[in-house]
Amino acid sequence: MHLFYVVELSGSGQERKLTRLMLPSPVTFARRGTNRRHTATFLRSLCSFDFLLSRARVTNLGFLLLLFVATLSLLFNTVHFLYSARHPEYVNPSALLSTITRDPSARRLSHIIIVPGHAIWKGTNPELRLHEDQWLLEPYQMGGGRVAAFFAHILRGAELAREDPESLLVFSGGQTRATSTTTEAESYMRLAMAADVFLSGSTPFTRTTTEDHALDSYQNLLFSIARFHEYTGRYPTKITVVGYEFKRARFIDLHLRALRWPVEKFHYIGIDPDTHHELSLRLAAEEGEVSFLFDSIPTFALTHQQRKNGYTPYSRDLYGCHSVLLSKRRQRNIHARFHSYYQSSPELQDLIDWCPASSSQDGDGHLFPGKLPLDNQY
Repeated sequence: MHLFYVVELSGSGQERKLTRLMLPSPVTFARRGTNRRHTATFLRSLCSFDFLLSRARVTNLGFLLLLFVATLSLLFNTVHFLYSARHPEYVNPSALLSTITRDPSARRLSHIIIVPGHAIWKGTNPELRLHEDQWLLEPYQMGGGRVAAFFAHILRGAELAREDPESLLVFSGGQTRATSTTTEAESYMRLAMAADVFLSGSTPFTRTTTEDHALDSYQNLLFSIARFHEYTGRYPTKITVVGYEFKRARFIDLHLRALRWPVEKFHYIGIDPDTHHELSLRLAAEEGEVSFLFDSIPTFALTHQQRKNGYTPYSRDLYGCHSVLLSKRRQRNIHARFHSYYQSSPELQDLIDWCPASSSQDGDGHLFPGKLPLDNQY
């Protein structure tokens, strides 16, 4: 209610009567009160907003944490998107691995026996295996009974596999000849089965397989380990290599060091052609590794020449990814093939791709620094 005073005036303009009236408050007055309450509520909201914006330690810490999480999430998704775009074949390897059914007994295998390939047997009759026309040979491999050494490697590998029930024999070598439709490894396996070196008759010998992509001795070793995992689902704890005697030092001194594999868990069996021309045959084979040919060389210089053409290049380039050794791989990969080990043995991917920025005079300081599944084996 509001109080009003009404003054009545006479005709002459003089005050006559003072009357007090009590009238109800205007409707708009109540609205003004409501507006004041709304205004107060709005001001309180502004105060709360200012409080949220105040420089409190907790608020700032929470903001920084949220910013960090958001940045990390953005970075992770960006990297994943770019990697998937560049490497679509790596996105879902389970589609490939789902096609593999391993024999449960393969899990107990722990010893890998590697027979590196040196040529391709194109024959069908094992009785003619020592005839050079049954093989695809490089010029330096002809003469001197060298194909007999190839078969001796196959035979010895089979003997070792028969003797050790926990071993897997792996023939290793890619499709290195332009006129061949098969690989060195497959041809070795085919000859081994045709000649029944496993003494299994009509029963298949299951503890043997092929590694069909290696282009040099380093890849013979590394890719065979990857193939062992692909075949058995585990990595080996012991390695035996059957090959030329002159390659023993290369494997033990250089290839094992590149893989950080302990010498005490490695065995090398060297078999050379059985002939009185063994010196010249070893030299020719070693020179053929890098396509250098010499007419003759004295006996005392053999070790030096072997080191020059086979050992020394790897001592300067442990992983074979520069200059001469890389060129040799390219020349041998005539059919542009590549392996499946990124999917089947992903733990070895970084090692397979490892290539120091430049070769070293002694190979030191350029060893693969990452973690290897082989580290857990010893």
